[in-house]
Formats: sequence, C-alpha cells, structure tokens
Amino acid sequence: MTSQGSAHGRFTRAIQQRHLLNAETAARELGRLGLDDALELTLLIAERDRDRYERAALKWHARFELETKGLTLAESQLVLAALNKLRAQPAEEAGVALDLLRSRGR
Repeated sequence: MTSQGSAHGRFTRAIQQRHLLNAETAARELGRLGLDDALELTLLIAERDRDRYERAALKWHARFELETKGLTLAESQLVLAALNKLRAQPAEEAGVALDLLRSRGR
C-alpha cells in the first residue's frame, strides 16, 4: 500500500472526484473490477470520454449478463436501453437509468 492508500481507495476517490485518468490507473492496478466498480467506471467514461463510451458500455453489459444470476431477457433489455440513454444524456441527468443500472448491477 502506498502513502495514498490502497488501489481500491484511490479508485473510489477518483470516481468520486470524477477523474477518469486516475480511476483508470487504479483500475489497472486492481486487475479486475467488481461489476459495481466497472459500472462506475463506465459511467465516468460516459461523462468524460464520449468516444469510448459505447465500447465500454457494451463490454460492461456483456459482463452484467454473464454475472447476474436470475437475469431475465426483459431486465437485460432495460439495462441495455438505460446504457443507450446515457449516450445521449449526461450521467447526472439520467437518474432513472442510473438507478436501474446500479440496483440490478449488484
């Protein structure tokens, strides 16, 4: 652990501070993010690097489908639609979509 704390602590702070480069650096150090953390990084990419968002969202959704037990087709479609909505709106304005993603991503 460095004087700045654990990699996960740095990741969490970077997400809270909306600092994409620091979040990605800490994420690489962690190796594999949990699904919730991967979603937070995807949402930060939506805000800070729109050109990379679609690929990041598709990658997260693929993990979501594979890792979420009991997922229905309808739920998967809703989450994918919410991710698509974020492409057109800043994350701060897509409250319903974010709530759905966060609640089902756990």
